[in-house]
Amino acid sequence: MEKNFATKLHKNVYLHFLMAFKINWDVLGITTSVACAIHCAVLPLLLTSPAIFGVSLVHNVLLEYAMIFIALAIGVYSLYHGFRKHHHRLTPLVIFLLGITFLFAKQRWHEAELWLLIPAVIAIVAAHFYNYRYCKKANHCHSTDCDHGTRLSSDPSHRHRTLQEQ
Repeated sequence: MEKNFATKLHKNVYLHFLMAFKINWDVLGITTSVACAIHCAVLPLLLTSPAIFGVSLVHNVLLEYAMIFIALAIGVYSLYHGFRKHHHRLTPLVIFLLGITFLFAKQRWHEAELWLLIPAVIAIVAAHFYNYRYCKKANHCHSTDCDHGTRLSSDPSHRHRTLQEQ
């Protein structure tokens, strides 16, 4: 009995610790998108002659594809988590994929780079914003497939109280 109590206590303390350092993937996705926009729009103005050092960051294809794939990975994870665990709406994912499509199109058609970059960043940021808003609005009302109430305790009465308090 004593060991079981200590194990449960340790588990609850550990889970509370993990929840205190939870990453907000939508904020990270928005930050990544804005960093991409700053890279694509401001960097050419600030670094007009990096050839002195033999490095070109302005139209570095590897760097640009790396930024796109980082935004894609963070976005897919964040939006899938929001869809699966919270709101079950495809709208943020569709908007996000439209933005990613514009980013890949920007890489293909360089002459229209700015015309494709602006809607890409707007779409990606909007997708993360809608996902964040839908997650907050969901209020965990779908108790049959939501595991938020069971994270702190496996006690069914705790889960019931958690869902009712919200």
